[in-house]
Amino acid sequence: MYPFIRLIKEFVKFRNAPDLGLTDTHVSTHICWPWDIDLWMELNNGRTLTLYDLSRLPLAKRAGLITALKDNRWGLTMAGASVRYRRRVRMFQNVEIRSRAVCWDDKFLYLEQSMWSKGEATSHILYRSAVTDKNGIVDPSRVVEAVAPGAVSPEIPDWIAAWIDAEAQRPWPPF
Repeated sequence: MYPFIRLIKEFVKFRNAPDLGLTDTHVSTHICWPWDIDLWMELNNGRTLTLYDLSRLPLAKRAGLITALKDNRWGLTMAGASVRYRRRVRMFQNVEIRSRAVCWDDKFLYLEQSMWSKGEATSHILYRSAVTDKNGIVDPSRVVEAVAPGAVSPEIPDWIAAWIDAEAQRPWPPF
């Protein structure tokens, strides 16, 4: 079940936090609870993605995206992700999650998040996100104009451009 109580806690925790610019970093802290672990007594990979959710949504609120979604009756979806796991997170371990939008193109917004514990990165994720309406994907330029009028995308980093190219070669539908 989705941890709605933890999500509410994050929104309450950051309710008075200052607004963020479109590409500013949101930082939150979390604990790996017993219900977050797998058979190997470490943070479950699926729950890792959920913790990233719990950090990304307050980022969207602080950056003004949630307001734009409500005002325009838009939805938000993830259209792809690539994650690297590098260090185990054990039960009761504290983690810090850093979340930010990196850039956007003519179809998607690209976000990155990283999880840190004891000064070391434990995982990193790159997301391709889309804002949607009843007609499908909303052009990111419209979304950005609603959130930060006049903002221009930072240059797409080479590593993200390479991922975009690799995703374009991936067959769809899958086997």
